[in-house]
Amino acid sequence: MVTGMPRPRPVPYDPHLEPGLAACRELIEGIPLRAHTIHANRAHFATIVPPLETAIGASPVDFEHVTVAGPAGAPEVELTVLRPHGGVRGAPGIYAIHGGGMILGNRFFGAAGLVDEVVRYGAVAATVEYRLAPEHPAPAAAEDCYTGLVWFAEHARDLGVDPSRILVSGASAGGGLSAAVALMARDRGGPALAGQLLDCPMLDDRNESVSSRQYDGIGIWDRHNNDTAWNAVLGADRGTEGVSPYAAPARAADLSGLPPAFVTVGAAEVFRDEAVEYATRIWATGGQAELHVWAGAYHGFTGFSPDAGVSRAAAATRASWIRRVLGSTGRSR
Repeated sequence: MVTGMPRPRPVPYDPHLEPGLAACRELIEGIPLRAHTIHANRAHFATIVPPLETAIGASPVDFEHVTVAGPAGAPEVELTVLRPHGGVRGAPGIYAIHGGGMILGNRFFGAAGLVDEVVRYGAVAATVEYRLAPEHPAPAAAEDCYTGLVWFAEHARDLGVDPSRILVSGASAGGGLSAAVALMARDRGGPALAGQLLDCPMLDDRNESVSSRQYDGIGIWDRHNNDTAWNAVLGADRGTEGVSPYAAPARAADLSGLPPAFVTVGAAEVFRDEAVEYATRIWATGGQAELHVWAGAYHGFTGFSPDAGVSRAAAATRASWIRRVLGSTGRSR
């Protein structure tokens, strides 16, 4: 880790985003996230994730919970499948991985957005429950996510999904795990993904970038939170050459042969530079990546500041890419 260096001046926040940032901090940051407070933060986090039924509300979406065999020697993996009411055939598939630094959260975190995508694209979605660190260090989370993806792809036709139109998607830790799952699918000859949507992705355990030092004690997921999470995930291996790319995808020596990537991140957050570098390295192999860095935007800004101009632009751009990659123009039957 970089030590003894002055913190560079941070990029200022878009003033239209600041009320949402303040509301987000008030809601989720009651207890500083450190090694000894992970469990207290996890308990608090659980209170702010609404039940799936609340996330669905009046939307025409059905769901079912599924339990599948886990990775070798590991527990079973739970998933929840969401589909348009009445069923679909040949629909796009969205495999969603939740955020929370790989130490917090559950598969219903962000479910409201997933429900919206099921309705908007006529898609069938699955959201996966993965083991959390420090109780289950790497590669537990990635292996659980990959296991769930394999099940989703193998059962695609039974679920009404076109197996050639499956997208893996996640934000923050979920973005990093989505990148990891794409690497695993490539390396293991697994599901052929149509794309990987990496939203403010957590990719690099080293925490050495300029943006990681700009947002030290600033924002809703700062340098200290990032250190806490990576220490929990990797333990003594963190920062060494022994870190697997399936734990920290930025460690991958080869980013060729991956599905098209959509990489989106705020300019005013800790993950900015590693996201930009990841997209740049995909391009360097001749791969496909679409990169968006949103001016003045904090970590996860679209969720808490949805009406701000930059958030509306980010949402529209995300929707455009999904439609282009999945070839979806609406509900399929």
